[in-house]
Amino acid sequence: MSLTQQDIDFIKTNMPVWLAEQSLGKPPAVYEIELRERMVRVEEELKHQRELMRQGFEQMDKRFEAMQANMDKRFEQVERRFEQIDKRFEQIDKRFDEMIRRHDRHFLWLIAFITTVGGLVVAAGKLW
Repeated sequence: MSLTQQDIDFIKTNMPVWLAEQSLGKPPAVYEIELRERMVRVEEELKHQRELMRQGFEQMDKRFEAMQANMDKRFEQVERRFEQIDKRFEQIDKRFDEMIRRHDRHFLWLIAFITTVGGLVVAAGKLW
């Protein structure tokens, strides 16, 4: 069974109508209009999603800025605390230096006392 040119022409002219009937029974013009409307709705939804994403990114930027400001404050507090600890260590160093000087002075007094007592004992021994 071979197709004649007349059959081919008939198929070409009726094919769009048959396809339109198969796709929900709507004529090609109506189907094309619906497709365009769908495309417009999809584009509008994409624009809306893009705006929502932009707002979300702006909120994330604000959160990051707030977190950065908070971290800066915490670092400043830690830095102040280290400075206070440094001052305390300086005070402790001064107190240790003073204690060592007092200890040295007492040690010298003890050596002088022992030497004096030793000298007195030797002198008393010679006198007897």
